[in-house]
Amino acid sequence: MSHIPYTICRSGTYYYNQRVPIHAANSYGHFIRQVLSKDPLKAEVLSKRLSDVLEGAWSSTTDATPVNVVTIIEGFQPRRVALSEVAAEYLALKQIDQTPPRAALSTFISLAGDRDVSEYTRQDAKLFVHHLEMKGNKTATIRRRINSLSAIMNYAYSELDLDKRNPFTRLFIRNEGDDVFKRGTFINDQLKLGYAKALASGSSVKLLMPLLGETGCRLAEIFGLRLDDIDLENELIHIRPNSARRLKNKTSERVLPLVGYAKLAMEQAQI
Repeated sequence: MSHIPYTICRSGTYYYNQRVPIHAANSYGHFIRQVLSKDPLKAEVLSKRLSDVLEGAWSSTTDATPVNVVTIIEGFQPRRVALSEVAAEYLALKQIDQTPPRAALSTFISLAGDRDVSEYTRQDAKLFVHHLEMKGNKTATIRRRINSLSAIMNYAYSELDLDKRNPFTRLFIRNEGDDVFKRGTFINDQLKLGYAKALASGSSVKLLMPLLGETGCRLAEIFGLRLDDIDLENELIHIRPNSARRLKNKTSERVLPLVGYAKLAMEQAQI
């Protein structure tokens, strides 16, 4: 027997197998059995399509508009979309940092291939996790990669109207969280000493320390600054998207005070 709703499998061929409501029996007979496909994925899509059409035709309890079952099956070709294609569409729509999902995609496609999104299985997802574990990735990093791919798959299944379980849902990561360690924190005197040394170093790279420490910005946000983002006169710094880089999310766009060591570092960087 098949696990696909309203189908049976005989000798490798899937058949649509559905009892007809009493009020529709005059138009359809008491039972519908129709060849779908030998491909289980295609059979699943065709079965869902046919069920949707028939349920619409049978929605009236007094009459049932007859539909040609064979024509529906022959005229419906499920859309096949490669993972890279649907991922590009998803990333173009989402205003997010594209680095994590692109890193996850690159690794996953290198392992499982750039196939139709409906073809990926739980085993493909487990292979991905095992590969990241063998490469020595932290469990938090692995979880982020899984979440990135899961979001793309959910988008694909929704857009393509696929009734399929996401292979990245509830994936187990061995010893997840056990490799987390608490980072140490600087005391105020240590920070001041570090800032002072950075300002005196003459190195533009070392100036990042007071800039990051005093503003709380991400590294990419500082590297992506334009001259018009910096307002030394009013002691402000504007964190906003531009052609050089995106922001992590919409709430990342903000205006911050540029004072103290951060202002001194920015003044020195612009000399």
